[in-house]
Amino acid sequence: MQKVKNAGISSSNGSPTKEDKEEELSRSALALFRAKEEEIEKRKMEVREKVEAQMGRVEEATKRLADIREELEALTDPMRKDISMIRKRVDLINKELKPLGQGCQKKEREYREAVEAYNQKNKEKAQLVSKLMELVGESERMRLKKLDDLSKNIQSLH
Repeated sequence: MQKVKNAGISSSNGSPTKEDKEEELSRSALALFRAKEEEIEKRKMEVREKVEAQMGRVEEATKRLADIREELEALTDPMRKDISMIRKRVDLINKELKPLGQGCQKKEREYREAVEAYNQKNKEKAQLVSKLMELVGESERMRLKKLDDLSKNIQSLH
């Protein structure tokens, strides 16, 4: 049996031969393999597109997060500087207040002592003025009595 190929059709007695069947099987397997390869490539491309889309979203989210972080740092830095500066000023003023407070307490104590001494001297002066008034009054009475006695003595002599 001789086989003559003519554009993929065999012509010997009209039925396909074993070689034709094998060739058909090979072509079929090759077509199936190519179809599977194309399907794999197609899925690979779909996955690649999904990954690229996801990567794009991740990059965009990363960029947004970086922007948010920058905004937070920009908001936080001025407050930290202001707070730090104010705390330093408060500490400095506290250091200045301590000796001033001590000086104030010392002067208040001295003032109270001076007021107490003043009041004591005023009280002593009042007592002395009272004693003086008493002595002056008694002295005047004694002199008036003496004058009366002298006056009576002078009248009794006449």
